[in-house]
Amino acid sequence: MLYGNYRFHIRFETEAELPPYKGSTIRGVFGHALKRTVCVLRHQECPACILRRKCLYTQVFETPLSLPENAAARNGAVPHPFVIEPPLDTAVSYRPGDTLECGLLLFGEVNLMLPYFIHGFEEMGRMGIGRRGAGGKPGYFRLMEVASGDRLLYSIKDGHLRAEGATEELDLALRGVGAKTGLVRVKLETPLRFKREGRLSDGLPFETLVRLMLRRASSLMEAFGEGEPDLDYRGLVARAGAVAAGPCEIRWTDWERYSNRQKQRMQLGGVTGEVTYRGDLAEFIPLLEFCEKTHIGKQTSFGLGKVAVLQQ
Repeated sequence: MLYGNYRFHIRFETEAELPPYKGSTIRGVFGHALKRTVCVLRHQECPACILRRKCLYTQVFETPLSLPENAAARNGAVPHPFVIEPPLDTAVSYRPGDTLECGLLLFGEVNLMLPYFIHGFEEMGRMGIGRRGAGGKPGYFRLMEVASGDRLLYSIKDGHLRAEGATEELDLALRGVGAKTGLVRVKLETPLRFKREGRLSDGLPFETLVRLMLRRASSLMEAFGEGEPDLDYRGLVARAGAVAAGPCEIRWTDWERYSNRQKQRMQLGGVTGEVTYRGDLAEFIPLLEFCEKTHIGKQTSFGLGKVAVLQQ
């Protein structure tokens, strides 16, 4: 699966007020900005638009509409081909000249459309984000740079894009993973939302983590890679049950977002913190490394479910 990890560096031109967790806010405004950038039939609703299967906006934000008829129903929930990675700090107030770094992960062929995403961020800066002062106006910014790792891909100084070689291929091939028995510490850097036995849960046994990772990896590879990976799903889950968890230092974290579609504020939550796992972990390392790059759980497009894997 083609994978790109891009960092967008912005500089505010006015004061801005953003929520402590910025993923939902950035995602919402970016959606409007991207649609304004690429939509050529603005009088049409996406489900009825003749261009929906070729439109970048529907591929990104209305993914099932861009697939062949009945594909979404046949394969279940279709993941979005992107993840917004907001800054992990909880700063809420920004002054003119302050900077912010936002990550954008892209999966599959949408990586080839990077210039449209860059233009979408520039448009987002002109539209404004968050609130500004007592009047409630948005804060405006300029996109200064786009980088991938230590490579500068785009700069406002010259406006040139140098994206060749900025992507990589993700797979689940078993690489040299070290000792059979080991210890892995998993840090939940943004809230992880998942259901266990039909209810949102705050515990994270290794078997549950493996189920979440398998679901994420298989859905991404099926939608944007070379098809569902050939894995021993039942065997992996069964063997994950023998891996012990502890110490477990996780907690439930609530956060709030405003839904433009439902026109109301929604209270959401998930678990954050760290869990240490001990046992025969070698065969799970490729899956952990894959999901470290792609997030897991629900609402990943907001940046939720970001995990860091620390082998010891």
